[in-house]
Amino acid sequence: MKKIGFLSFGHWTPSPQSQTRTASDALLQSIDLAVAAEEIGVDGAYYRVHHFARQLASPFPLLAAVGARTSRIEIGTGVIDMRYENPLYMAEDAGAADLIAGGRLQLGISRGSPEQVVDGFRYFGYEPAEGEDHGQMAREHARVFLEVIQGEGFAQPNPRPMFPNPPGLLPIEPYSEGLRDRIWWGAGTRATAEWTAEQGLNLMSSTLLTEDTGVPFHQLQAEQIQRFRDAWQAAGHEREPRVSVSRSIFPVVSDTDRAYFGGESRSQDQVGHIDGGIARFGKTYAGEPDQLVKDLAEDEAVAAADTLLLTIPNQLGVDYNVHVLDSVLRHLAPELGWR
Repeated sequence: MKKIGFLSFGHWTPSPQSQTRTASDALLQSIDLAVAAEEIGVDGAYYRVHHFARQLASPFPLLAAVGARTSRIEIGTGVIDMRYENPLYMAEDAGAADLIAGGRLQLGISRGSPEQVVDGFRYFGYEPAEGEDHGQMAREHARVFLEVIQGEGFAQPNPRPMFPNPPGLLPIEPYSEGLRDRIWWGAGTRATAEWTAEQGLNLMSSTLLTEDTGVPFHQLQAEQIQRFRDAWQAAGHEREPRVSVSRSIFPVVSDTDRAYFGGESRSQDQVGHIDGGIARFGKTYAGEPDQLVKDLAEDEAVAAADTLLLTIPNQLGVDYNVHVLDSVLRHLAPELGWR
């Protein structure tokens, strides 16, 4: 069995070809898609977070709204860029959203990805400490966040408070039990996956790795996953970790599917450069269901992961994306042993 969710970037554009033309459209359609996805048996609704872009940004109002409208589906991010975050304020938001959702939050966090502006985190008021770079700043923000969501007191109480305090140091409120075990780190390399395991975080790996060894993407990602699991075991953590990978998968079962994605059937891995370094991108899976079953059965990383996130073309609208998700559940999942 494998958990199957969707991952939306939440793009919007005023183009007449887009079904998502405003920020309001992107947000409201994100909620509607989660509700519809839950109804057809999808396991997770995940959202990307990008700043200074016509895409989903501040995630917690959206996550709370989805949590209030649904009852079963996991709700998460993939990923929150920790360079931009005040970890204490984020802890309050995350605790509140998780309580609204009844403990269904699955938060993906990370150093972030290439941005629309240069060092956008500086506009949010954050500067790396002397001798640190922005990646180290992101990990420090994450360290503080992970520490305070465990519910331990650390703040000195006012001796003359407006309202009575419980004894001892005060924690961040609201506290949501179990949230610490539902935090994921978006790892772009094998070394970062090992660090993720050492921190006791779940592993979130996408269709992009910021390194390349010459092997097919799915094999490099499978090696990353194995290194994560080995490091987890070596660290002696008591619980079982979770691992997610994301894929673009489009079963062609209608003329509309063929018009949109018929040309993607010849998709291959790509190698390029991001942030001055080499990167390998995974291919898109598009084609007749029988062929996709054969192709996906050979994907070693998908086989190794317990959670598969389907990246969706959100600007094609809620109805079409529900159709794509349903096609995966109906035509591929049973044949591949995911259901």
